[in-house]
Amino acid sequence: MLTLKQVTWTAPGGSSVLKGIDLVVPDHKLVVITGPNGGGKTTLAKLISGLEKPDSGRIYLDETDITDLDVTQRARMGISYAFQQPVRFKGLTVANLLELAAGKPLSEDEACGYLVQVGLCARDYINREVNATLSGGEIKRIELATVLARHSKLSVFDEPEAGIDLWSFHNLIGVFQAMKESQSGTSVIISHQERILAIADEIVVIADGQITKQGPASEILPQLLAQESGCPQCMKKEIDFGGQPNE
Repeated sequence: MLTLKQVTWTAPGGSSVLKGIDLVVPDHKLVVITGPNGGGKTTLAKLISGLEKPDSGRIYLDETDITDLDVTQRARMGISYAFQQPVRFKGLTVANLLELAAGKPLSEDEACGYLVQVGLCARDYINREVNATLSGGEIKRIELATVLARHSKLSVFDEPEAGIDLWSFHNLIGVFQAMKESQSGTSVIISHQERILAIADEIVVIADGQITKQGPASEILPQLLAQESGCPQCMKKEIDFGGQPNE
């Protein structure tokens, strides 16, 4: 279980981004965090993963206080973070990357198995370099495969739909659905896409640095959809709040 208690974070320029966040993410659930542009979604994801440290408040994984642990230490505890724009590694093959993620040598069948789970033809990718020749959709799915290879206790995905085509997005939904059904770990997804919100167990809405709604997707999603008619400037048809990478 992930727990945040009164977590705050201020941007270098002095702007208060997160204001006393209290959040509990139960084990084996798929939780989607959404909200308007600039609300603090990406900052929250970085705080959970250890890429940023809070100004105040505490963060716990189960009973362990992880507030002062860096991203590497948290990774060792089973926390994975998938970037909006995955990192590319010239000279490193997909097979190499999967072995690094798994923390052990993998047989070709094992490595290919992770690629198949994310909808890639394994023989076409296993020996390719993780470089600029890969499309946005391909690199996203390879990053998802590395998350699967880690067998993480908690996986954090920052706007995984960013920069991918419709076909890749369809496959992405399938991967998240399979992760949810397997109950092998907990997933926290930052997103404003209705189709991702629809497969969530719980939805958390953050606006102006504070949690404004939290509950089962069956309760929260209809409320968000109902806002379309009352506030068309706030929400598009696909719950597109237009989040930015530097929130």
